[in-house]
Amino acid sequence: MKKTILLLTFLVILTVVGSAFAQSEIICASTTSTENSGLFGYILPLFEKKIGIKVKVVARGTGAAIEMGKRGDADVAFVHAKEQELKAVDEGFFVNRHDVMYNDFVIIGPADDPAKIKGMKSAADALERIAESGAAFVSRGDNSGTNTKELSLWKKVGVDPKGQKWYLEVGQGMEKTQRIANEKRAYTLTDRGTWLATKDKDKLEMVIVLEGDPVLFNQYGVMAVNPEKHKHVKYKEAMEFINWLISKEGQQAIASFKDSLGNQLFYPNAE
Repeated sequence: MKKTILLLTFLVILTVVGSAFAQSEIICASTTSTENSGLFGYILPLFEKKIGIKVKVVARGTGAAIEMGKRGDADVAFVHAKEQELKAVDEGFFVNRHDVMYNDFVIIGPADDPAKIKGMKSAADALERIAESGAAFVSRGDNSGTNTKELSLWKKVGVDPKGQKWYLEVGQGMEKTQRIANEKRAYTLTDRGTWLATKDKDKLEMVIVLEGDPVLFNQYGVMAVNPEKHKHVKYKEAMEFINWLISKEGQQAIASFKDSLGNQLFYPNAE
C-alpha cells in the first residue's frame, strides 16, 4: 500500500512538473526572414535565459503566420506587413501590436542585369522594365510580407504578371526563393537581412540591382493573439516576450545582431 501511495504521489508530481514546463513555452508564428537571417537564433537564447520562457518559432510567410494566430494555433505573431497586422487587430484577432524593427527590401538579379534596371531609382519602374524586357522574375507567391510588397509594386505600374511566361510563383520562403532565382538567372525581391545572411552561404551569383527607394522600407511588428478569441493561448507569456522585444535590452539585442562581415541586419525602432 505504501509503495502504491508513493508511486501515485510521484506520478502526481511528474504531472505537475510537466504541466509547469508546458506553460513555459510559447509558439511564435513568424516570417521566414527572421528565421533565415539567423535573428531568432541570436536573440531567443538571450530572452529564454533572462525570462525563462522558451519560444518555439513556426516560420511561414506573413499571411500564413497571421492566419495561424487567427486560428489560435500560435500565441504571438512577429511579422512584416503592417497593413495586414493592423487589420487583424481591428478585427479583434490580436492585441497589443508594437513596431519592433525595420530593414528594407532590395531587388536582386543576375550580374549582367538583362533588363538594365541597375541605376534606376523607382522599384516599381524597375519591375515595369523587367516586364517589358521579358526577363525572368521569381516571386515568392505565398502571401508573405515580401510578396505583398512585390504585388503592390506591380499594381502601381499597372502590370499584372500572373500567368506570364517570364513570371514564376514558387510558394517558398525567402531563402529558397533566392536560390531558385539564382538557378534561373532571374530577378526577385528580397529583404536585405536574408540577402546578407545567406548570399555567401548559398553561393549566390546574384547582385543587388536596385535599392534605396523609400517605398522599400520594411517594418516588422509583434502582436499577441487575443485571449478573448482563444482562451487556451498563453497571453501572459506572450506579453513577456513582446515586452522584452520592445524593451531597451531587447532592442539592443536586435541592434547587435550582425552578419559575418559586421553588417547590421535589422534596426530597432520600438516606441
